[in-house]
Amino acid sequence: MDKKRLGEIIRFAIAGAGGFVVEMLTLILCKEKLGMDTLVATPIAFLLSVVVNYLLCVLWVFDGAREQSAKSQFGFFLTSAIGLAINELLMLLFRVIWGEETVLLTVFGFNISLYMVNKVIATGVVMIWNYFTKRKILKG
Repeated sequence: MDKKRLGEIIRFAIAGAGGFVVEMLTLILCKEKLGMDTLVATPIAFLLSVVVNYLLCVLWVFDGAREQSAKSQFGFFLTSAIGLAINELLMLLFRVIWGEETVLLTVFGFNISLYMVNKVIATGVVMIWNYFTKRKILKG
Protein backbone atom coordinates (compact mmCIF):
# COMPACT_ATOMS: atom_id res chain seq x y z
CA MET A 1 0.00 0.00 0.00
CA ASP A 2 1.41 3.39 -0.92
CA LYS A 3 1.64 6.40 1.43
CA LYS A 4 -1.10 8.29 -0.37
CA ARG A 5 -3.59 5.43 0.07
CA LEU A 6 -2.58 4.96 3.71
CA GLY A 7 -3.13 8.67 4.35
CA GLU A 8 -6.54 8.44 2.73
CA ILE A 9 -7.49 5.48 4.92
CA ILE A 10 -6.32 7.33 8.05
CA ARG A 11 -8.29 10.46 7.08
CA PHE A 12 -11.33 8.28 6.34
CA ALA A 13 -11.03 6.65 9.77
CA ILE A 14 -10.77 10.04 11.50
CA ALA A 15 -13.75 11.39 9.54
CA GLY A 16 -15.66 8.22 10.36
CA ALA A 17 -14.83 8.61 14.04
CA GLY A 18 -16.19 12.16 13.95
CA GLY A 19 -19.35 10.95 12.22
CA PHE A 20 -19.65 8.13 14.73
CA VAL A 21 -19.44 10.53 17.68
CA VAL A 22 -22.21 12.65 16.13
CA GLU A 23 -24.27 9.53 15.46
CA MET A 24 -23.83 7.99 18.91
CA LEU A 25 -24.52 11.24 20.77
CA THR A 26 -27.63 11.83 18.66
CA LEU A 27 -28.84 8.27 19.26
CA ILE A 28 -28.32 8.59 23.01
CA LEU A 29 -30.02 11.99 23.10
CA CYS A 30 -33.01 10.74 21.12
CA LYS A 31 -33.39 7.57 23.20
CA GLU A 32 -32.46 8.73 26.68
CA LYS A 33 -33.69 12.33 26.70
CA LEU A 34 -36.49 12.30 24.12
CA GLY A 35 -37.71 8.75 24.86
CA MET A 36 -37.61 7.55 21.26
CA ASP A 37 -37.47 3.89 20.34
CA THR A 38 -34.02 2.90 19.05
CA LEU A 39 -35.47 1.89 15.68
CA VAL A 40 -36.77 5.46 15.29
CA ALA A 41 -33.72 7.18 16.79
CA THR A 42 -31.23 5.12 14.74
CA PRO A 43 -32.12 6.56 11.31
CA ILE A 44 -32.23 10.11 12.67
CA ALA A 45 -28.74 9.71 14.14
CA PHE A 46 -27.50 7.90 11.04
CA LEU A 47 -28.72 10.58 8.64
CA LEU A 48 -27.11 13.36 10.65
CA SER A 49 -23.83 11.48 10.64
CA VAL A 50 -24.09 10.96 6.86
CA VAL A 51 -24.17 14.73 6.34
CA VAL A 52 -21.11 15.18 8.58
CA ASN A 53 -19.32 12.29 6.86
CA TYR A 54 -20.17 13.57 3.38
CA LEU A 55 -18.76 16.99 4.11
CA LEU A 56 -15.59 15.56 5.62
CA CYS A 57 -15.10 13.09 2.74
CA VAL A 58 -15.56 15.74 0.08
CA LEU A 59 -13.56 18.47 1.79
CA TRP A 60 -10.77 16.43 3.37
CA VAL A 61 -10.62 12.67 2.78
CA PHE A 62 -10.75 12.05 -0.97
CA ASP A 63 -8.65 14.16 -3.33
CA GLY A 64 -10.70 15.52 -6.22
CA ALA A 65 -14.04 14.77 -4.58
CA ARG A 66 -15.10 18.44 -4.70
CA GLU A 67 -15.38 18.20 -8.47
CA GLN A 68 -17.79 15.30 -8.35
CA SER A 69 -20.81 15.18 -10.61
CA ALA A 70 -24.46 15.09 -9.63
CA LYS A 71 -24.30 11.39 -10.52
CA SER A 72 -21.52 10.88 -7.96
CA GLN A 73 -23.43 12.81 -5.33
CA PHE A 74 -26.48 10.67 -5.97
CA GLY A 75 -24.32 7.55 -5.69
CA PHE A 76 -22.90 8.73 -2.37
CA PHE A 77 -26.36 9.22 -0.92
CA LEU A 78 -27.70 6.00 -2.47
CA THR A 79 -24.92 3.96 -0.85
CA SER A 80 -25.64 5.83 2.39
CA ALA A 81 -29.31 4.81 2.12
CA ILE A 82 -28.21 1.19 1.70
CA GLY A 83 -25.91 1.67 4.70
CA LEU A 84 -28.90 2.97 6.66
CA ALA A 85 -30.89 -0.13 5.71
CA ILE A 86 -28.01 -2.39 6.80
CA ASN A 87 -27.71 -0.41 10.05
CA GLU A 88 -31.43 -0.57 10.81
CA LEU A 89 -31.66 -4.29 10.02
CA LEU A 90 -28.69 -5.07 12.25
CA MET A 91 -30.14 -3.02 15.11
CA LEU A 92 -33.42 -4.94 14.77
CA LEU A 93 -31.62 -8.27 14.55
CA PHE A 94 -29.49 -7.52 17.62
CA ARG A 95 -32.60 -6.41 19.53
CA VAL A 96 -34.31 -9.69 18.72
CA ILE A 97 -31.25 -11.84 19.49
CA TRP A 98 -30.04 -10.33 22.76
CA GLY A 99 -32.14 -7.28 23.54
CA GLU A 100 -31.08 -3.69 24.07
CA GLU A 101 -32.23 -2.37 27.43
CA THR A 102 -29.81 -4.22 29.69
CA VAL A 103 -27.39 -1.88 31.45
CA LEU A 104 -23.93 -3.39 31.07
CA LEU A 105 -21.92 -0.86 33.01
CA THR A 106 -22.32 2.44 34.81
CA VAL A 107 -19.45 4.91 34.50
CA PHE A 108 -19.62 8.18 36.46
CA GLY A 109 -23.40 7.86 36.64
CA PHE A 110 -23.77 7.17 32.90
CA ASN A 111 -25.35 3.85 31.97
CA ILE A 112 -23.84 1.94 29.09
CA SER A 113 -26.69 -0.13 27.72
CA LEU A 114 -26.79 -3.02 25.29
CA TYR A 115 -28.33 -0.86 22.53
CA MET A 116 -25.09 1.16 22.52
CA VAL A 117 -23.01 -1.98 21.98
CA ASN A 118 -25.45 -3.05 19.25
CA LYS A 119 -24.91 0.32 17.58
CA VAL A 120 -21.12 0.03 17.73
CA ILE A 121 -21.24 -3.37 16.02
CA ALA A 122 -23.73 -2.20 13.37
CA THR A 123 -21.61 0.89 12.72
CA GLY A 124 -18.50 -1.25 12.22
CA VAL A 125 -20.24 -3.29 9.53
CA VAL A 126 -21.57 -0.18 7.79
CA MET A 127 -18.14 1.49 8.01
CA ILE A 128 -16.64 -1.26 5.86
CA TRP A 129 -19.49 -0.90 3.36
CA ASN A 130 -19.01 2.89 3.33
CA TYR A 131 -15.28 2.90 2.69
CA PHE A 132 -15.35 0.71 -0.36
CA THR A 133 -18.50 2.13 -1.93
CA LYS A 134 -17.74 5.78 -1.25
CA ARG A 135 -14.13 5.47 -2.38
CA LYS A 136 -15.35 4.04 -5.68
CA ILE A 137 -17.95 6.77 -6.12
CA LEU A 138 -15.86 9.76 -5.01
CA LYS A 139 -12.63 8.65 -6.68
CA GLY A 140 -14.31 7.47 -9.88
